[in-house]
Amino acid sequence: MIIPTKPSDQSQAPLTDAVVQLTGEEGNAFFILEHVRRSILNSNRPELAEDFMREATSGDYDHLLCTCMRYVDVR
Repeated sequence: MIIPTKPSDQSQAPLTDAVVQLTGEEGNAFFILEHVRRSILNSNRPELAEDFMREATSGDYDHLLCTCMRYVDVR
């Protein structure tokens, strides 16, 4: 799976302390959504899970990946 580079705000930390392994995993958008959502629910900011889902599903696949990187540390 190809993960796009982060937007120009690369120096900013993710909104949560969640770390998610996506490289080498299933690239299906629904798998990614659920995997990241669960990680956010188990993070220091579980209240952001709904915001993540709303934002991540508001665009295309690239938007989904960029949103994931905004909310969690993607590895």
